[in-house]
Amino acid sequence: MESDQKQGDYKANSISLSGTVAMGTGVMIGAGIFALTGQMAELAGNLFPLSFIIGAIVTLFSAYSYIKMSNAWPSAGGIAMILQKCYGAGAVAAGAALLMALSMVIAESLVARTFATYVLRFFDISGGILVPVLAVGVILFAFIVNIAGNRSIGMISIVMAVFKIAGIGLFGGAALWASGFDFSISQTASSNVDGFGFVASIAFGILAFKGFTTITNSGAEVENPHKNVGRAIVISILICTATYLLVAFGVNASLPIDQIIAAKDYALAEAAEPALGQIGFTLTILLAAIATASGVIASIFAVSRMLAMLTDMKMIPHSHFGMSGTIQRHTLIYTVVIASFLAIFFDLSRIASLGAFFYLVMDMLVHWGVFRYRRKEIGASPYILIAALVFDAVVLAAFSITKAGSDPTIVVIAWVAIAAVFVFERYYLGKWIADPEQHAHH
Repeated sequence: MESDQKQGDYKANSISLSGTVAMGTGVMIGAGIFALTGQMAELAGNLFPLSFIIGAIVTLFSAYSYIKMSNAWPSAGGIAMILQKCYGAGAVAAGAALLMALSMVIAESLVARTFATYVLRFFDISGGILVPVLAVGVILFAFIVNIAGNRSIGMISIVMAVFKIAGIGLFGGAALWASGFDFSISQTASSNVDGFGFVASIAFGILAFKGFTTITNSGAEVENPHKNVGRAIVISILICTATYLLVAFGVNASLPIDQIIAAKDYALAEAAEPALGQIGFTLTILLAAIATASGVIASIFAVSRMLAMLTDMKMIPHSHFGMSGTIQRHTLIYTVVIASFLAIFFDLSRIASLGAFFYLVMDMLVHWGVFRYRRKEIGASPYILIAALVFDAVVLAAFSITKAGSDPTIVVIAWVAIAAVFVFERYYLGKWIADPEQHAHH
């Protein structure tokens, strides 16, 4: 039956709490440390460790909306469910959900290109055609792993998450030890970093933590989801905050800011050599390869299920294109194709920027929807919801202004794409907000 085809891959209680935490940290650490550290340093100078701290604080405020809604209604469609509960099955909910799905696909291409960039550093190659070739290769590898099923992904996520956290922790600790445990940041802060640049860098800090939404999107498959989804989100954010800070201070202590910015696409590898020597440099590249590859695996796992749920909820159109199998398998293929396209035609900086724009707009719509329509029903604090909304708005404004000065093309691409998503969904669904009465009687 069609319903069986749609839901065949959703297996209740198929992901443990530890597996869920591993999935969240797998996505976050893969992107946040290896792909975004240099991007943040370019905007914030030596203050970039503070960007991670503030990004974590903003993320904890943001996570509140997702935790409260997921505790009430755990779903494999996670964010799509939250948006539909708030706005109904109209263009606002569908457009925001599609932005989230696209930001996750963008994250895949971001981490895939990071994988390629670090691996090629071992051969002293810092660009060229091999970067997109290797990026597409790791995306295809992640696709093969994903079609093996949930249990395989859960085991791989746990093993790789433990390896990554231990390895990155050793890197950060060794780098700090080599520097005499120098945690200072203000003494060498770049004088040419303005307030807008620093606030804009927080957008990348938030993006580094957005992997917690992977947990939200797998809610129906988590054991005891009404409790464990929220627990896994908080645990993942705390683990990643500690890991990010350790590495950020380690990198900051190992290299002057101009060298970090010059090597922004492979900052950790560059920082490893002066602190740890050639062996440290080689081990850092190996660690980066494993961390980013597992990040792509975990991200593809989540986004394919979100797209399948959007299809089931009739929030986006779907075509089989002559393929057999479940809707979920089809969305997995679409995800791989789009991520590969981005990895080929966009560099790391633009991919990261595009992801930040998409995610922040979606995140603001989640907070406003929960505040406007569901806060009393789920017992959410209006003050926390408004604080999360304001934080996002300030960061998005600063990021837009900063990027308009340094790379106006990506700003135009981002806002045109966001507008196109909502116009498309308005045309497809025929209304902005559907069934307003559902907010009182769902």
